[in-house]
Amino acid sequence: MGFFLETTIGGLMSGVLYSLVALGFVLIFKAGGVSNFAQGAMVLSAALAMARFSEWFPHWLGFDSKLLANALAFVAAMALMVVAAWMIERLVLSKLVNQEGITLLMATLGIAYFMDGSGQTIFGSDIYKIDIGLPKDPVFLFESVFQGGVLVNKEDLFAAGIAAALVVGLSIFFQYTATGRALRAVADDHQAAQSIGIPLNRIWVIVWSVAGFTALVAGIIWGSKLGVQFSLSLVALKALPVVILGGLTSVPGAIIGGLIIGVGEKLSEVYIGSQIGGGIEIWFGYVLVLFVLLVRPQGLFGEKIIDRV
Repeated sequence: MGFFLETTIGGLMSGVLYSLVALGFVLIFKAGGVSNFAQGAMVLSAALAMARFSEWFPHWLGFDSKLLANALAFVAAMALMVVAAWMIERLVLSKLVNQEGITLLMATLGIAYFMDGSGQTIFGSDIYKIDIGLPKDPVFLFESVFQGGVLVNKEDLFAAGIAAALVVGLSIFFQYTATGRALRAVADDHQAAQSIGIPLNRIWVIVWSVAGFTALVAGIIWGSKLGVQFSLSLVALKALPVVILGGLTSVPGAIIGGLIIGVGEKLSEVYIGSQIGGGIEIWFGYVLVLFVLLVRPQGLFGEKIIDRV
């Protein structure tokens, strides 16, 4: 039972990080009605900026404080993501209002390739380290309940706590604020939203900036654990089944979908993987989504699809 709980906790922690990346998909889909395939590139670019600025600022300004370097690097990386959001709205989205979904999808693919290339051109393509001071020692929980306790990494606990707090905060913000209501109006009909005075360009900049913020936090956490490298952009592929499972328009769905897939990956790999040769963790999420879509095409928490004829 202790080992089962240990595996489940590990899955929940991975699931929270999946949810964090998936939120970027959901927010942009709600605002623009398009799947943002640039989210992975945003994670990579934000993490590269954080890693490199934290190295450059002490040399440029002549100080040795790691805390100050990380704080300045975070502000600079976030400012970079806001500028990127403004440029995306100004140069791409404003030209594609009321275009077909496939046109917007191809636009996000173009943005992804541009951000991947420009990020590595500016900041370099080596493997970089992000050190924000998260403890990396293991800790044993529930020692009085299970023999030997449940082994959990402190870094995973802190990372999951940060991600969970951010997910909850964003959920509340977009569900219960005027910005959230404006976002839903824009997602339903761009022209109708504009006709009642909702500034479409400002909403898009806000949403892409928030998606950039979630990408930055996810990039910092993943980069702290695994290092910042090109494969970090592929983390979005892990979040894609999370979005589809929870529903493309549901913020709570992104959270719950991430937890389901995170736990499912770990448990299936441990208890079934040894019987069929392993590797289940790689494709588990996609197969689970396939079966769910056969029953609920809109996902577990998505809005019901209505075909008008």
